[in-house]
Amino acid sequence: MADEDWDTEISDQGSGDTDSGLSAVQKLGSFPAGTIETSCNFSQNIKPAEASYRSGLGGKPNGEDKPTGGFESGRTFENRGNRFEGRKCSGFVRGFQGMSDSGGPRWGGRGSVRGRGGFGAFTSPKVTYVPPPPPNSEDAIFAHYQTGINFDKYDNILVEVSGLDPPPAIMAFEEANLCQTLIKNIAKAGYFKLTPVQKYSIPIVLAGRDLMACAQTGSGKTAAFLLPILAHMMRDGVTASQFKEQQEPECIIVAPTRELVNQIFMESRKFAYGTCIRPVVIYGGIQMGHTIHQIMQGCNILCATPGRLLDIIGREKIGLNKLKYLVLDEADRMLDMGFGPEMKKLISCPGMPPKDKRQTLMFSATFPEEIQRLAGEFLKSDYLFVVVGQVGGACSDVQQTVLQVNQYDKRNKLVELLSGIGDKRTMVFVETKKKADFLATFLCQENIATTSIHGDREQREREEALHCFRSGKCPVLVATSVAARGLDIENVQHVINFDLPSTIDDYVHRIGRTGRCGNIGKAISFFDPYSDGPIAQPLVKVLADAQQEVPAWLEEIACSAGGIGFSSPRGNTFASVDSRMVFRGKENQHSGGFAVSNISTADESWD
Repeated sequence: MADEDWDTEISDQGSGDTDSGLSAVQKLGSFPAGTIETSCNFSQNIKPAEASYRSGLGGKPNGEDKPTGGFESGRTFENRGNRFEGRKCSGFVRGFQGMSDSGGPRWGGRGSVRGRGGFGAFTSPKVTYVPPPPPNSEDAIFAHYQTGINFDKYDNILVEVSGLDPPPAIMAFEEANLCQTLIKNIAKAGYFKLTPVQKYSIPIVLAGRDLMACAQTGSGKTAAFLLPILAHMMRDGVTASQFKEQQEPECIIVAPTRELVNQIFMESRKFAYGTCIRPVVIYGGIQMGHTIHQIMQGCNILCATPGRLLDIIGREKIGLNKLKYLVLDEADRMLDMGFGPEMKKLISCPGMPPKDKRQTLMFSATFPEEIQRLAGEFLKSDYLFVVVGQVGGACSDVQQTVLQVNQYDKRNKLVELLSGIGDKRTMVFVETKKKADFLATFLCQENIATTSIHGDREQREREEALHCFRSGKCPVLVATSVAARGLDIENVQHVINFDLPSTIDDYVHRIGRTGRCGNIGKAISFFDPYSDGPIAQPLVKVLADAQQEVPAWLEEIACSAGGIGFSSPRGNTFASVDSRMVFRGKENQHSGGFAVSNISTADESWD
């Protein structure tokens, strides 16, 4: 599986469009997987109506009826990249879609050692993309997220710590005994007050303990592990040298998507500013020579996606003998069937210190019990488990609304909502890569500036899409699960679930793209009773736990579902407690200034 392509992105199967007798509107409304491969090639000088005709988007050319937005058969599109170059659309110019970036035919898609792509006689073209360097000005490095009006409410969040002899929480950065350089960088970054996960995690990491931390989205988990690791490295010294063929970083941070590891890298760069510590980021879709060059300049902290990390270790450009800290961000995803095998390969690599010789940290907003059991292979037996807030629950700063909308009405309802939202940044989530492109193209035809991001897009296109979204050029981003976890984009005020995910974990992560750092956000979900019934029960509970209104019709659907639960490959419970509690009579709980409740059985079970 590619670094950025999670199993939650439904595989697109099948081939071209068929004459099934469905109307164009029906085809677009239902978006059956594999109906059409998409990439809409609009020329700058094409009028909108003509563009929709030439790209197969319904509508008629040269002054005939206004395009309806429906898809006509008659053209097959690639699904790897859009050339949304019409009005109010981000421009992803890929040229003739039958050709690769290097000019050769792209018949086989993205075939790789993991078995993706296939059906083609030729291998994928050589990756030549080199990303632009990040800005080096101090102002750009320390640009920070503005906290919202509800940031102070974090002080009232319930915190639970389980495990033996946890260190006491700290109430201010000064209590962590960080060096002056780190203290200055923290202030420059706009961090003046600790969040709950930081109050508990920082002293635990400083004490050298392994940690599994579970906190709501947007609660400051990245700083919770970066700051104490940097403090240790500043105290102990570092060994990286640009003259070494093989770099041996002291810290490796692994995350599931390219966008997230790049975000962690930018935070590492911020806090390490003015120190001897050099962070490096590596991920797929980048020219290998460029990646190796970045590593050989010196590497103390390596931020990586799993596939590229194993690749670079196999090339012997990264050694593991001096590794002290292993961090898994979005750890539930890193350990499930999406990345679990790669993580097991990582800890089995030659030179990897055994778990009793390294410090392992895991952070996520959700930790199902099955994942906790898998984590035992990575963590020392005396690890500490920190729970912040309603685990598996949505942030209370997100106003959640569920609308009953059938498949064929979703597009019109989406246009209605986006027209009312205006230029405010909005993320629209769908379940498949093809639908992301379909929907983005349709919205462009409706004169709504839109771009899309998913795992089949070239890295250059993904970065350009995020840039257009962040800059406001395209205030609407249609996304698959690639963007659901960890991605922190300022001023995302709305999240719309065009398709509800199959698991409630993914729902929580999706709506967590808004309402971050005490800011207020809104999440609207389209619920189709015919396809979304299995998620009704857990959705009702998430809404109720966050003190959101639960529609009567949704409660009826949830009740009619009985004890069926919901479709999830990882079971139907959030892990709200340390799974070791099942085998231990009494746990040590720690408040450190917060109200702490007694941990009991998993009351977040949907049954």
